[in-house]
Amino acid sequence: MLMTADQGQLVLVDYQSKLMPAIFEADRVLANATVLARLAHLFEVPCWGTEQNPEKLGQNDATLRGLCRSTFAKMHFGACAEPDLVEALRPPAKPLSGNARSLPKHLQKAKQNQAPVREQIVLAGCEAHVCLLQTALGLLEQEFEVWVVTDACSSRTERSRDAAFDRLAGAGAELVTTEMVAFEWCETAEDPRFKELLALVK
Repeated sequence: MLMTADQGQLVLVDYQSKLMPAIFEADRVLANATVLARLAHLFEVPCWGTEQNPEKLGQNDATLRGLCRSTFAKMHFGACAEPDLVEALRPPAKPLSGNARSLPKHLQKAKQNQAPVREQIVLAGCEAHVCLLQTALGLLEQEFEVWVVTDACSSRTERSRDAAFDRLAGAGAELVTTEMVAFEWCETAEDPRFKELLALVK
């Protein structure tokens, strides 16, 4: 199955100022996360961020924060353990207005399901074996399709990062790269945004 922009959402986990200096290959990881955020903006894919205990670990990189629709503070390592992220990814149905009981049931159902849910979650972040892993597993439990962007993820050690990728693959997440996301969201070289995509990934 391919990733598609019209079904996708991007979640960027904990690229925080006091955490990133300790992260393996931090500059490359942050650069790829920034490319992902710019691609999301280019292809009109909703982009969200999380920050683990920001009072202690600082805020996310300012560029990433600026490209996210919202950034959610959290204390749980897995962002799905707190309601904000999941509600943003899958908003609850809007309550019916007016005298709903006077409508036929098929019309009531159509009104409640106004906006189609984007079920494909493209996920990247730090640390891969803690917050990213637990968030990905939580999203899978919520029955989202999860793609983890490996070249935009890391941990303090390479070994911890790789162990996270092994576990995520076994749990059903797809492991991809930044360029896979770019070209699958774009779909064709005839897309008018293709040249801008190339400028981002080169």
